[in-house]
Amino acid sequence: MDIKYVSTTCPYCGTGCGFNLVVRDGKVFDVAHWQRAPVNGGKLCPKGRYAHEFINSPDRLTTPLIKKDGTFVEATWDEAYDLITEKFRSYKPGEMACLSSARTSNEENYLMQKFARVALKTPNVDHCARLCHSSTVAGLAAVFGSGAMTNSIKDIADSKCVFVLGSNTFEQHPLIARSIVRARESGGKVIVADPRFTPTARQADLYMPFVSGTDVAILNGLMQEIIRNGREDKEFIANRTKDYENLKEVVMQETYSLENVSKISGIPVESLRTAAEWIATADAAALIYSMGITQHTVGVDNVKSTANLMMLTGNLGKPGSGVNPLRGQNNVQGACDMGALPNVYSGYQKVTDEATRKKMMEMWGVEDIAEGRVGYTVTEMINVLADKPGEIKAMYIMGENPMLSDPDLHHVEEALRNLEFLVVQDIFMTETGELADVILPAVCYAEKDGTQTNTERRVQRWKKAQQAPGEAKEDWRIICELGSRMGYEKQFAFESPEAVFNEVAAVTPSYHGMSYARLDPDGLHWPCPTAEHPGTAILHREKFAMPDGLGVFSPIEWKPPAEVPDAEYPFVLTTGRTIWQWHTGTMTRRSRSLEKEAPTGWIEINPEDARELGIKDDEVVRASTRRGTVDVPAKVTPDIVKGVMFMPFHYRECAANVLTNNALDPIAKIPEFKACAVKVERIGEV
Repeated sequence: MDIKYVSTTCPYCGTGCGFNLVVRDGKVFDVAHWQRAPVNGGKLCPKGRYAHEFINSPDRLTTPLIKKDGTFVEATWDEAYDLITEKFRSYKPGEMACLSSARTSNEENYLMQKFARVALKTPNVDHCARLCHSSTVAGLAAVFGSGAMTNSIKDIADSKCVFVLGSNTFEQHPLIARSIVRARESGGKVIVADPRFTPTARQADLYMPFVSGTDVAILNGLMQEIIRNGREDKEFIANRTKDYENLKEVVMQETYSLENVSKISGIPVESLRTAAEWIATADAAALIYSMGITQHTVGVDNVKSTANLMMLTGNLGKPGSGVNPLRGQNNVQGACDMGALPNVYSGYQKVTDEATRKKMMEMWGVEDIAEGRVGYTVTEMINVLADKPGEIKAMYIMGENPMLSDPDLHHVEEALRNLEFLVVQDIFMTETGELADVILPAVCYAEKDGTQTNTERRVQRWKKAQQAPGEAKEDWRIICELGSRMGYEKQFAFESPEAVFNEVAAVTPSYHGMSYARLDPDGLHWPCPTAEHPGTAILHREKFAMPDGLGVFSPIEWKPPAEVPDAEYPFVLTTGRTIWQWHTGTMTRRSRSLEKEAPTGWIEINPEDARELGIKDDEVVRASTRRGTVDVPAKVTPDIVKGVMFMPFHYRECAANVLTNNALDPIAKIPEFKACAVKVERIGEV
């Protein structure tokens, strides 16, 4: 018996925990603690502890599949490639679109956007950051010049006040939650605002339940209270920011008095007053948020408001402070960094800048790439497919599952069925894959080398632990082989992920100083501009990443969600995750240890609402919105505020995203997953 240990990085959330894969006779069979892992120090959440269980699932895709007469049949790689290249060559650039993946490596995301722009000449490339943190990228970039977490995970432990808003950190990022615990143990205060009394809320010194969709009003109210009491950081405002008077003019309106904010949000006045005092008087305060902030039609406004609060109190550029968005998927940050977005190349270099476009053509050795315009986001792709059939005719999807992850799933299905040609590349057959014309079998994280970038901007290594099943190939290799077949052999002549990463470092300013050798074993935080640079754990220490170095206050007025309760649909529905499942469940639902803990979905209902509806705990009820209907077990619990209901979105059999609204933030184009109008009925009475 041959046993070895291979250190790697977890494939689930954006925390970036390290562990050892235990390999016996060439097959991964367990996970073991890696005590010196830089982010987690050997500790693991349940998903990380069982991250080996799906790897050798019998459901793995092992050979290419081509759909013939409505049925998938096995094919050779040459047959699949021949069909794909024939079809792709038959379409105009604007008729094609690519979806990259936050579940794949930096190298693979870089290659997918390069394939779209070089081989297909299409500007239409995006990935699931659109659905989770596109508002972060847009909002923080507009305020600070950089759309990323400002501080490190470890740094949170030094905070004297941690304000958690729109994040169930203890379930979704448990190892980041350990830093919150350390802050509290050292005397720091913890404030949690959430419509649900979550495991995170249970750790709070101050819990503020509120109605989903009122975040801007809450933040403006806190800022008004701070200013009224003269607790704003006048020196920081004067030296490090601009447009403060414009902010002040808005937040000091009567609308945002604590009394009015209490009426809007449901948070008691005294709780708001206490929160404002703790944040403003702490030596260092950190704000943590996740998709409870971003997944709104006002997601960018929400993000800018968090930045306003932290600038107002001088809580940027120092230990224990900052605006800290927590990324949901393992490589959301990296996929954005790599330019798997319709508006930027790698390193957030704008596609509309002609000098940058010429630089990329020169670096890639081509005379032409996608025209220098912003392409469609994934949410826009879906709308165009549904509403303008024929404009987009072909899609190439790598590691994404919009048939379960996107809002208004009936609309998504209509859209994808309007495609003439769909290629899906994944490790399992998915709900999206079922609609494909060609399926390409990829390998999982344990079967390839590469890098990913976690939520604190730390670039970390993946290391191969076993061979791929059957004929499955690495995503990077598939893209390179397709690129070569499309006539760009030189541009995709990579023999290893390391060679791809070297090109990434050459074309991406924030990654210039990185190499595989430097990333072992602890990784590096970007920006890391030179080979001698140690990386940057805390952003904006002396100046912001704006041309003049100043942070920009953004006056924001509160606006309600796009869809609010009414007589027909009297409740607010919000969605999210559970600690036991992840994203669309393709991996966790094939983990026996995780699946048995949370084998199906549910809808949380406040006991008062349940009594009025005549609904009992565990009873299967019918939840309906203007977009569809789902039958789902009820969980009657006082842990959710009256008038609000919650569903996890992982479950095909009771898919929350049948119900959610595809109304979009006008800037980030992110859907409003966190608030729509819903009714719930007893099935026997429907």
